[in-house]
Amino acid sequence: MPQKLPAARWSTFAMFLANGFGYGVWATSLAPLKALLSLSAAQLSWALLAMSLGGVIAMQPASYIVQKLGGTGRTTRYTGFVWSLTLALPLLAPNLWLLIAACAVFGATTCLMDVAMNAHASKVESEWGSAIMSSFHAGFSLGGLLGTGFGALLLVRHVPTQFLLLPAAALVLILVAVATPHLGPGDTAKHEQGPIFRFPEKRIALLAVVLTLSFMSEGAMADWSGIYLTSLGATPARAAAGYAAFSATMVLGRFSGDVVVRRLGRRLVIGAGCALASAGLIVATALPWFTAIVIGFAFVGAGLSNVVPCVFSTAAARASPPAAGIAEVSTAGFGGFLTGPPMIGAVAAKHGMRAGIGVIAAAATLAALFAFRLKSKK
Repeated sequence: MPQKLPAARWSTFAMFLANGFGYGVWATSLAPLKALLSLSAAQLSWALLAMSLGGVIAMQPASYIVQKLGGTGRTTRYTGFVWSLTLALPLLAPNLWLLIAACAVFGATTCLMDVAMNAHASKVESEWGSAIMSSFHAGFSLGGLLGTGFGALLLVRHVPTQFLLLPAAALVLILVAVATPHLGPGDTAKHEQGPIFRFPEKRIALLAVVLTLSFMSEGAMADWSGIYLTSLGATPARAAAGYAAFSATMVLGRFSGDVVVRRLGRRLVIGAGCALASAGLIVATALPWFTAIVIGFAFVGAGLSNVVPCVFSTAAARASPPAAGIAEVSTAGFGGFLTGPPMIGAVAAKHGMRAGIGVIAAAATLAALFAFRLKSKK
């Protein structure tokens, strides 16, 4: 693998880019989907909860699946193809019940791909010999920014809501097909397996808590930023600016993240990042004006940009196999990523969208407090 390491690095980057692109278009499609099926905030939250459950259930055996499929490289390839095929399913659902089923499948494939490609990225980082995980996650954020722009363009062109994700799925499929032959084998070692379903080990438990609370904020940006802005009068196309600002600062933060992590260390980057994200969400909640909200969401992106790659790298370094550490923290973390949005919907249904976003601001504040506690421990 060392002689093919640059190709493996850029192919892995392309997989993160493809995943982010699809998710960016998904984020822009939620407000039109809500209108198409005449869903209330509470009903949409049920669909997002199904996505949560599908993802959390699939996350637990992910490390086992990686070994059964022959390593992180092959698993990233297979899950990339499957994920691209399930991307368009939710918008093709004609009613709430089929939407719930489609979201459950989409959530499961999302989480399987995420564990596989992050475990593969940790192996590439280990072979590279220095911190490069942030650059992979920069690919996801860049993809999210491009996907948001692509989704907004489709909305401006008045593409029917049911078909918004079909062009995105086709582009993702092409990118995956181009990238996967160069991924390399990744981690193919046979590690001793514990139970398929397990809680995070004690040494990574606090990492899992921080990731859970941080991912609640990140999931909120993807699923509710546009709806929050449309609830204040913005058009769906203009409301895409919220997630675009979040993604743009994510991209900038992650492309510079490897240098920052090398200089400051992972613990300080995690703590300061969570604090900045908390400040951004407080601004978005306290100042319900379009410009202020977009700026607040930009703060959230800048703050969270390097939290996730730092947590994943730390968890992979502390566990054997690396995929197990990532799967364990990801199970909790993606529980926040996927259950945060339905929780917002439940709160918003009773108290309004500002209250829903306020709950996530509180979660980000808790993430900062726990992160600084993590920083103080060696």
